[in-house]
Amino acid sequence: MLTRTTLAFLRDLEKHNERDWFNANKDRYEAAHADVIAFADAVLALMRKHDEIETRSGKSALMRIYRDTRFSKDKTPYKTWWAGGFRREGATRRGGYYFRIAPGTTYVGGGFYQPETGDLNHIRAHIAADDKPLRKLLKAKAFRDTFGELLGEQLKTAPKGYPKDHPAIDLLRYKSLYVMREFTDAEVASPDFAKEVDKTFRRLRPFFDYMSEVLTTDLDGQRIVDQP
Repeated sequence: MLTRTTLAFLRDLEKHNERDWFNANKDRYEAAHADVIAFADAVLALMRKHDEIETRSGKSALMRIYRDTRFSKDKTPYKTWWAGGFRREGATRRGGYYFRIAPGTTYVGGGFYQPETGDLNHIRAHIAADDKPLRKLLKAKAFRDTFGELLGEQLKTAPKGYPKDHPAIDLLRYKSLYVMREFTDAEVASPDFAKEVDKTFRRLRPFFDYMSEVLTTDLDGQRIVDQP
């Protein structure tokens, strides 16, 4: 479980996002960091029971709390959240798991954020040829109850090569395709939070399995990526 003191540290960091305060509270940061690593390790252990994960440890799953301010107008030095992800292993297992923990804005999910052009074009070609499999899994009760709607930036018009009145134009407009589940602070501090995160990731698998099949086969169903 994650402790409430970890969330309290993030609340205080948001109020005092400056190096002097951070250095004076370095012991609180280190305790919170260790807490989130332990949480990520617990989730990783659960996930390895049902998926092949390349990420080797909870620590390596975490993103740095230090912000890169070189090209940003926002010069605050620290992120006010913990974030991390788990990478699936092998060329035929696609999709990335993600979590972001912050007071009032914790969410867990994953998908395909800004995929490279070749992959995005391949996804669109499969959807245009047959959008029924994707619509079916997006409408599945467990999926909708957990994640709601498909998220991601969309084009305002049809992508190049597709008519504006294509039957699947609502799906073809997506430039990223991912889903998220939100959690309250009370849920985050619950002893069952790691299990709920793992359950959330399990419910992503139909989406990942579909996308993995799409990205590793041609439109005739022939394998274009070798099995591991």
